[in-house]
Amino acid sequence: MASEEIAGVILAAGKGSRMSPLPTRLPKPALPVLNRPIVYHQLQALHGVGIRTVYVVVGVRGYEIVREIERIPDLGLDIRYVEQTEAHGIAHCVGRLEPYIDSPFLLLLGDIYFDAPRLSEMTALLDDPGVDGALAAIEETSLDAIRRNFCIMADARGRATGVAEKPRRPRSMTKGVGLYLFRPVVFDAIRRTPRTAMRDEYEITDSIQILIEDGCDVRVSRCVDHELNVTGPADLLDINVRLLAARGLDRLIAAEARVGDGAVVERAVIGEGARIGAGARVEHAVVFRDVEIQPGARVEHAVVTESGICSIPRVM
Repeated sequence: MASEEIAGVILAAGKGSRMSPLPTRLPKPALPVLNRPIVYHQLQALHGVGIRTVYVVVGVRGYEIVREIERIPDLGLDIRYVEQTEAHGIAHCVGRLEPYIDSPFLLLLGDIYFDAPRLSEMTALLDDPGVDGALAAIEETSLDAIRRNFCIMADARGRATGVAEKPRRPRSMTKGVGLYLFRPVVFDAIRRTPRTAMRDEYEITDSIQILIEDGCDVRVSRCVDHELNVTGPADLLDINVRLLAARGLDRLIAAEARVGDGAVVERAVIGEGARIGAGARVEHAVVFRDVEIQPGARVEHAVVTESGICSIPRVM
C-alpha cells in the first residue's frame, strides 16, 4: 500500500449490449460471481489495499448497481455514486470524475473479475519518486487475447514506453487488463484525448499514450494472475464454474436456498432464496437469487435468471 491516500474508482456505467441474450434486468457489474455481484469482489479488493473512499460511476440502470451494493455485507467503505448520462468511452467516463478526485486513484472496469493477489505492490509504486501511474498487465501467449485488449511496450526498468489498443500486429505480448493506477495528471491527458475514428469514443489507451509522450512515468505492474471479462452469458457461466473448481468445490448453495428431496446439484452455483424442486437436476449452471426450478426439471449448461433461462452451447 502506498503511504499516501488513494481513492478507488469502479466504472459501472456500461450498457452491456452483448449480454442481451441473458434475460435479466441486472447490469454486468451486478451479475453474480459465487453469489456476490462482480462489483462486490472489486470493492473487496479495494478495501484489501487500504482504500476507504470509492467512486462508482453508474449509467443505464444505475439504481440496480446501487441496490446490489446495498445488499452486500458492509465493508466499511465510503461509497459515492457519480452518474454518467452519456457514454462516450472509458476516458470520457473517467473524465467525469475530475471535479471529485484530487488524489491518486485505482481504477477498475466494472465488468471484469480480477484475481490480483499482489495489488498492494501496484499501489506501492506511488512511493517511488516521480511515478505518475501504473498499468496492471499479464504476459500472454495468445495473440487473439492481445488483439481483443491492448498491449503494453515497456523498457527494462518496467516503464511503459507505449500502448496499442486492439493491435492487429502486437509489438508486445504484455496484455493490459482493466485495472489502472493514476495520479490526477491523467485528467490533463483526457482533456486532450481525441475521439477515435472507428468507435467514435474516447479511449483510455489514447490518454495513456499522451501521458507517456508527455514524459510521465507510467509503470507496468504484474499484480494480476487472472482476469475474466464478462462479455456474454457464456463468460458468466464459465467464471462461476472455474472459480468453483479453483476452490475445490463441486457446488455452492446459498444459506437461504432450498434444495428438494432427490434433487441433484453439480458444478453449479445456487443463489439466495432459490428453490430447487424435488427430483430436479441442476448441472454446470448458475441460478440467480430467488429463482424457482420446478420439480423434476433438468437444467444443464445454463444461466437461470429472475426472468428466464439462457442455455449455453457446449464447447466440444
